[in-house]
Amino acid sequence: MRFSNKTVIVTGGAGGIGLAIATRFASEGANIVLADINMEQLTKGAETLKSNGARKVWLSQCDVSKEPQVETTVNGAIEQFGTLDIIVNNAGLMIFKKLQETTGEDWNRILNVDLLGAFYFTKHGFLTMKKGGSIINISSIHALETTPNVTTYAAAKAALLSLTRSSSIEGKPKGIRVNAILPGAIDTPMLWENPNIKAGLEEINKDSVGKPEDIAGVVAFLASEDAAFVQGAMIEVDGGRLDRL
Repeated sequence: MRFSNKTVIVTGGAGGIGLAIATRFASEGANIVLADINMEQLTKGAETLKSNGARKVWLSQCDVSKEPQVETTVNGAIEQFGTLDIIVNNAGLMIFKKLQETTGEDWNRILNVDLLGAFYFTKHGFLTMKKGGSIINISSIHALETTPNVTTYAAAKAALLSLTRSSSIEGKPKGIRVNAILPGAIDTPMLWENPNIKAGLEEINKDSVGKPEDIAGVVAFLASEDAAFVQGAMIEVDGGRLDRL
């Protein structure tokens, strides 16, 4: 299998896209580290993974905005499995407010999780991963084209693309590849709880909504040897939605 004896950290791994990514890696033989702030959801996620055949799963309750917790997760992965090969920076928050109602606290909350967390994991990945490592950042099409009331999220996801570009340059001499995926509308609670959609400000055709597994498949490709020459790429996985915005 492609990822036998490889160790993968998936942040925000307890559900949604993150759990789908972890399930895909487990199905291809990887050791899985699920990192999430919610221990109850982590435990449920691990049960789902094991029911789908995952054999090696380690849980790390981690607030990605806290560097000591990130370091503990990275070091723990290596202690548990002997290696760290792939990091998927998937953890993210989204709030819905008009710009003039958004506070500095709102900005910091979103940036700390959606951007700073990815930076911390990339930093400690660079410090510990060997040649051949892969880091994949889950951004969003909101980084390129967005809608009302998600200023903080759109800005954070755009900055994540800049982090991808800059870290891919610094990762190349180390033999570590850094790439990003920009999901569109994906069938997760975050999508259907979006008040823009509920209010009709953002139209979503259910026939054009992707599945978490659609993202997981592209992540697995980017982490694999098939993508050995892919560095600093930003891949839209949106069913062509950007063309309609």
